[in-house]
Amino acid sequence: MRKHSASSAAVAAATVLALTLTACSSKAEDDNGGGGGNGGSGDAGDGESVATGPGVTDDTIALGALTDMTGPYATLGVSITQAQQLYIKEVNAEGGVCERDLELTTRDHGYDASQAISAYNELEPNVLAYTQFIGSPFVAAVKDQVDSTDHAVIVAQAWTAALLGSEYIHMVGSTYDVETINAIDFLMDEKGLSEGDTIGHVYFEGDYGENALEGARYAADELGLSISEQQIKPTDEDMTAQVGTLAREGVSAIIVSAGPRQAASVAGVAAAVGLDVPIIGNNSAFAPQLLATDAAPALLDNFYIAAPTLPIGSEEEGPSTLAEAYLAEYPDATLDNGVVAGWNAARLVADALRIACDNDDLTREGVAAAMQELNDYDNAFGIVHDFSDPANPSSLESFIMTPDAEVPGGLVVEREAFVSDLAESFPRG
Repeated sequence: MRKHSASSAAVAAATVLALTLTACSSKAEDDNGGGGGNGGSGDAGDGESVATGPGVTDDTIALGALTDMTGPYATLGVSITQAQQLYIKEVNAEGGVCERDLELTTRDHGYDASQAISAYNELEPNVLAYTQFIGSPFVAAVKDQVDSTDHAVIVAQAWTAALLGSEYIHMVGSTYDVETINAIDFLMDEKGLSEGDTIGHVYFEGDYGENALEGARYAADELGLSISEQQIKPTDEDMTAQVGTLAREGVSAIIVSAGPRQAASVAGVAAAVGLDVPIIGNNSAFAPQLLATDAAPALLDNFYIAAPTLPIGSEEEGPSTLAEAYLAEYPDATLDNGVVAGWNAARLVADALRIACDNDDLTREGVAAAMQELNDYDNAFGIVHDFSDPANPSSLESFIMTPDAEVPGGLVVEREAFVSDLAESFPRG
């Protein structure tokens, strides 16, 4: 049993974090003079005259989380979920939202399509919004249903451009294509990649990998590069064949648009065959647990990650305060960037709920409209986001990070948040 002092410390630290971050986020001015209520526990509305819909009672607001705790993103799924549970615990301790407690129901789909869609349909009639939905292919599969009939707001842990254009589905950060363009720009600027070179791209089949590949192809065409494309399945974990091909083709860098296990295999096999080139992954291609495996030396040598947030081990106030609160609540847990992703997604949903309450409209449509009022949203994790236009990602910026075994969370910033000229000019939609 966890000691009472640890639980109390978690709530106290999380409360400090929420109050600290309240001052950092902002919304569009309300033409009628209504307050935004972007953080903390106070709400301008009294919660009694609010229009409501599915998932909302006089006492509770039901939220859903569709996660992966047993598949290729299991480590991240656990961290995302626990961070969201911590956030909701803190919010409820401070009085909830719109005079209602938040309730989170979680389903583990194991990164399986049938389980993911079944879990979505199971929860859909009974929740107002989803703080989590891991898996670009699965979110994309329900997008038409969400847009046409369901209207439940989803903050997805999926960054495929196929999700753009929906007023109900949001992501915190750039899409995979833009993130990959920024990654290639980094390789050109700082890691010796030059015109005429070939880059390898190991990518998941489906929306995630194929969207990242779109960005890689665009950057390659603009920069005079060639791509050796290596498509894999999420169940593939041994990258020996793919890296062998890349070595024979003499690639000068490798992009990994897959999971942590695949990224570790790419790095380990490349080191074993003497392919000494920079390797860079999209934001979900790393977990600090890998630094305790045989792949650690290769990952520490020449591996990078592009991501839409500061790492959890950063000394900046947002990440450091969250890390303290998380470890107080889960003292045996491993810090990773899933903690940041989970916390930020839950907080984004709660901030939209607060605005919806101020607008006297806690229906699904009301929450979606409230989300679009968040047009200058600083979540204290390094990048300011704009959710006002569903046709565009909330940001085009990326941090570049590299593994460091001495830092909590295993990542440090290599290059501060930036958007490349190519990403700015990349045609979207």
